[in-house]
Formats: sequence, structure tokens, C-alpha cells
Amino acid sequence: MGRRHPHIGGMNRSWIVLSLCLALGPRLCAQDSEPPTAGGTSKDSAYPQLELLTRAMEIVRRNYVDEKKVSYDKLIEGALEGMLHKLDPHCEYMGKSLFEEMQQEQRDTSEGVGITIALRTGILTVITVTEDGPAAKAGVLPNDQIIRIGDALTDNMGTMEAVQHLKGAAGEAVRITVRRPGTKQFLDFNLTRAALQESSVRDAMLLHEKATAPWKIGYARITQFTQATPKDLGKELDKLEKQGMQAMILDLRNNPGGLIDSAVGVCGEFLPPQTVVVTTEGRVASQNAPPYRTPAREGKPPRQYPLAVLINQGSASGSELTAAALQDLKRAILVGTTSFGKGSVQTVLPMKNGAALRLTTAKYYTPAHRTIHEHGVEPNIISALTSDEETKVMQWRTNATVGEARSLELAKLGDRQLDRATDVMKGVLVYSEFQKSAPKEESPTAPTPPLEPTPPKPETTKVLQPLTLPDVRKP
Repeated sequence: MGRRHPHIGGMNRSWIVLSLCLALGPRLCAQDSEPPTAGGTSKDSAYPQLELLTRAMEIVRRNYVDEKKVSYDKLIEGALEGMLHKLDPHCEYMGKSLFEEMQQEQRDTSEGVGITIALRTGILTVITVTEDGPAAKAGVLPNDQIIRIGDALTDNMGTMEAVQHLKGAAGEAVRITVRRPGTKQFLDFNLTRAALQESSVRDAMLLHEKATAPWKIGYARITQFTQATPKDLGKELDKLEKQGMQAMILDLRNNPGGLIDSAVGVCGEFLPPQTVVVTTEGRVASQNAPPYRTPAREGKPPRQYPLAVLINQGSASGSELTAAALQDLKRAILVGTTSFGKGSVQTVLPMKNGAALRLTTAKYYTPAHRTIHEHGVEPNIISALTSDEETKVMQWRTNATVGEARSLELAKLGDRQLDRATDVMKGVLVYSEFQKSAPKEESPTAPTPPLEPTPPKPETTKVLQPLTLPDVRKP
């Protein structure tokens, strides 16, 4: 005789569904009586689906082996986590503790291990590594896939939850296990958390003449977009211009983004004031934010020298928007590999229970109305680095050398992406010189029509009058 499955009585079922409707809000229960929205149809009714959810929840509660794991709170929280995670990797249900941590004021300092992470194809992945942080010193690289943090596996872990595991008091240790895609190795790292503080504009310099002669080409890296980034970059550009800089390479590789206003401000260093560089579009056009425009230059002359921008798969969000805007507006040549593809707006919606929903509500668009979300920005010139070459670049970034010795190390490093960008800038400068030195041709004038031969004057025949001579006769 087969087992009899528990049956939910009609009245009990109705009571549960009604209670759930009341918990989720009266608008859901009234959905059937409302006209269909722009994104749905009249067949998309909430009540039958809530009934399905309720029945499934009761079946789990009555049959799951561990009774401690099937409280209504835990089951509803799990359902919300799954619902948000299914939408896209950037949506997330944040429990009360996660939401409280997110609400803490963001500063340029944080106590962590010095990495930026995100979900890439469902896997928790290292996007960037802070050069002087604990992770960089231990050997963690961008693109490493985090398998375990401490004793917790990350296969079902969201980004915010992973950040909570990685952060802690300075001096405390945390162990992470990563998988390195380039070598298929599994590596363990014991990291000591530290208070991290860094300027977002790094290594501003003229590249060594060994790589750029006879030209003077500048270089600077932006590690993330903070409130001070545009101002700091402007100061460094002013210094390089005083040294005779003729072209510039801006390195946005492994830049995870940051403040959108900061990214717009960086664009403003190379574009005219009030230039539209980013727009946002959501489901309701009337709720879209105004376009982001470059700020006023406050009397400073425009920077008109050639510009190249380096990007790679670790360039995300604000760095992608910056690169795409400069590319669309024909202001910069992009070199590297296709960027990460994070170009959406997340809105945090608080809940009555102290938790919150992190929900994608709009997408960013470039000046050419391209969306980078899930597509990334494709550079004009493709150039990729091997895992070994990326390791060398990371090691150079963590070195403490300064001045000419640092620029000489960079010239000898073999950074093929930087070398390609340098060659591109040299080519642009050579072409510019050709344009200047080419003899200016006089503007063509209409050819003078040939003179028509003057027709000969018609001959006139003079009629000679007979001459009357005196009658002289010889004698």
C-alpha cells in the first residue's frame, strides 16, 4: 500500500494563501481586477501562483527530514533568495544583517583582503586585486574563482554574503580557496585582513623614452572611481602636460567601477562641457534619470591630445561607461579585450522586516545608445595577455620602485596591451606630423577659358575714283 501524501484542506489552503497575500501586500491580491501592466498580460495572475507556492511550502514543512530548517521564516527567505537570483546575477535578497552592513557609510578605507568580486556565469570570481592589499601580496589574481571562504562553500553564495565573509577586523585571518582557470589549479591562500586606503589614480608618468622616442606619451591607471578621482586625475594630467606630454594612455584594466558621477567627471577631462556620456532607461520612461553630462571645465582649456584607453575582462561598470563614451564620441582608441559587461542600475528597496531587495531597475546606455549590460565593450584593437603575462603585470604594480626606474621597468615588462596602445599613439602622432608638414595646395580656381581667336576684319574694297588728269599733249 503506497504512502498517502498529506492533503491540504480547502479552508486551510485558502487561509494560508490569504495570509500570504496580506503579507506580500494588497496590490498582489487585487491584481486580477487591475488592468494588465506594460510588462504583463491579463493571464499573469498572482493568486494561482501564490496557491502553488503555499502548497509547495506546506509539503516541504510536513515532509522534509530536518524540522529545524523548515520554519516559515526560513522557507520564505529561501524563496525570496531564489526568486531574486533567477532574475540576473546582480539582483539579491539581503537579510537584515546584510542590509545593515550595506547601509554603513562607504569610505575609501575598508577592512578586508583587497579584492573586488562578482558573479560571472554563476561563479564567484575575483574581478580586481588591490596592488598593495593582502590578496595581492599572497598571489591572488584577477579571474581567480573563489570556491571556499573559510569553511563555507560559495556555490550558493551571493555577492553581498561573500563580502560579509571576507570583511572583518584588521589583523584577523581568513582562508580562501580559489580555482585558477588558466592553469586549472586549486590554490589555498591564508590572508590577514587589513585597513586598506589607496588613491584611485596610480602611476601617472611619462612612459620611458625607450618605448616612446621621439615622442612623449603619458600614462596613468585608475583603480576605481571614487569621489576624488576626477580631481586627482586632472592634477596629474596638468603635471604631465607641463612636462611636454603629446599623447595619453589611460589604463582602466581591472577597474570594477565605483561612483557614476566620478566616471562622468573623468570623461569631462577629455570632452567638452555638457556632453551627454551616459543615459539610463527603465521600464517606465517617466522615471528615467536625466542624462549624465560632463561638468564645466571652469575656464581650463580642453585637452585635445590623442588618447588611448586600456580595458580587459576586469573592467566593469563605471570603467566600461567611461571607455564606451570616449569610443562612441571618437575621442579615444580602445585597446585590450572585451570588458565585463555590467551596465545596469540596482535599486535597494527596504522591506518591513529589516531586510531589503537589491533589484535591477534600469540599464545604462552609451552616447550611441549601446547597452553594455551582458555584452561588454569591445575594443577597437584586440590584444590579450596570457596568465603568466598578467602575473608579471600584477607583480610590477605591487613593486615599490618609483621615478625613472619604475618607468624603465614598465618598458621592459612586456605588457603587450600597453605596447600596442603605445604604438597606436605613436602612429597617430606621426600621422599628425605628416598632416602639418604636407605642403598646402592652393585652392583650385576655375580654369581660364581659352581666348577665342579674333575674327579677321572683313576686307573692304576701296572703290577708286577715276583720276582726271589735265590734257597734256606732247607737242
